[in-house]
Amino acid sequence: MLLLFFILSLALSGVTLLSRNRGLTRVFVLAFSALLIAFTVHAWINRGNTEFIWFTYDSTAVLLLSVLTLLSVPTIYHGFIYTRDDTLKRYNIYHSGLIALMTFMAGAYLANTMTVMWIFVEATTLAVAVLIYHDRTEMSLEATWKYVFVCSTGIAVAYLGILFLGFIYGRGDAPNLSFSSFSHLIGNANPLYLKIAFLFVVVGFSTKMGLFPMHTVTIDAHSVAPPPVSALISTTLMNVGFLAIYRVYTLFSGTPILPFMNNVLILAGVFSLLIAAGYMLKAKHLKRMLAYSSLENMGLVAIALGVGGYGYYAALLIIVLHSLAKSSMFYQMGQFSRVLHTFRLDESGRYMKLYPAGAMVLMTGMICILAIPPSGMFISEIMILRAMVVNGQWLVMALTVILLCCIIYAMSTRIMHVSFSSPRQESELPQPGMVSPVETVSQFILLALVIMICFWQPPFLVDLISNGISSLPR
Repeated sequence: MLLLFFILSLALSGVTLLSRNRGLTRVFVLAFSALLIAFTVHAWINRGNTEFIWFTYDSTAVLLLSVLTLLSVPTIYHGFIYTRDDTLKRYNIYHSGLIALMTFMAGAYLANTMTVMWIFVEATTLAVAVLIYHDRTEMSLEATWKYVFVCSTGIAVAYLGILFLGFIYGRGDAPNLSFSSFSHLIGNANPLYLKIAFLFVVVGFSTKMGLFPMHTVTIDAHSVAPPPVSALISTTLMNVGFLAIYRVYTLFSGTPILPFMNNVLILAGVFSLLIAAGYMLKAKHLKRMLAYSSLENMGLVAIALGVGGYGYYAALLIIVLHSLAKSSMFYQMGQFSRVLHTFRLDESGRYMKLYPAGAMVLMTGMICILAIPPSGMFISEIMILRAMVVNGQWLVMALTVILLCCIIYAMSTRIMHVSFSSPRQESELPQPGMVSPVETVSQFILLALVIMICFWQPPFLVDLISNGISSLPR
């Protein structure tokens, strides 16, 4: 089934690119969506099994694959709407790239070998570059080249860390060692080598996770990419970067460098919150503000891993809930731009009057992203603070709370402005567009799931997260 999934997915991507008819293109894309759903069902049935040596359906992989599959349907739906006025060539390139990106992300989630994961992560860079450049503007061209160059450099740095680790043991097949194989060899390694390898991995894969210090590349990509693509970049693609770091963190968690890794992650997380708060307080572009919000949430995930204990569960819970909430807000950005013809805050306003359904999505999404009850993210942030109290990390807790307060103020004032206030440059605005409220249904469904988690966590979700963190120290 795994081989069939990859063959059919790449074939569908190819025929989509060569399609001579929009209707046929839509059929191919919907066929891929059905294939991805069937593959996810297969992954659930075969949890814990390994296929072709290089892929394992472990709990964390299945969890993130399920999130990707859930978001694939609204992403495809909103992509159809966003590209409906494009030429046939651009229409086909967009959907071919989208199929390829989702396929490569699925492969990265399931990879249990360092080399294979690296290959799929690099492949996502090439696929998403095509999508970032979709609008063919000067800014999108700049963001695309920056994304390709910085991500490729970062991933190369990460792989240097992986190779450095492998060659410590003098293994000729070091690049092909699986995570489980490494786990049997780590115990006798020199801690200095492990620290160097971990630093390389964190710095390298932070380009994908959108975490400090290599966060800038994802910010620019969010700002210019089509909204449905931004939804994937800020959620499922960031999850790829998280998983790469998480795999190595789990691998090294039984060694003496665990305190060092925790300190690195906490430091990266706090700096991510600091940068997000600073830029959100002066944000003038709505999509860019949401991009910095993603940086904030990835910072929280890093801090959660670093504090340990309850934080482990909270980290994976944030990953899931952030994916649902942030994607819904980026989907809404596509409708926002069709109504107000801009993403600039000074040119935006009275959205509640012009498009009430869209404004309600923004307001609800804001509550969910900022972890304000009844958002499920409130539970995860409480768990992080609880872990800090248990560990006596009062300084980290104080810094985190202060920076989160700044972020709450920055986002809430801007969402309130575009929803209720008049534009600051009203005389220069074009006539508002019209959008059907039906387009918001998928966004309300995703946000409803985030709210539901605040009151009830499905047993399968608890089981997947608990199994995913079972090997971490308590």
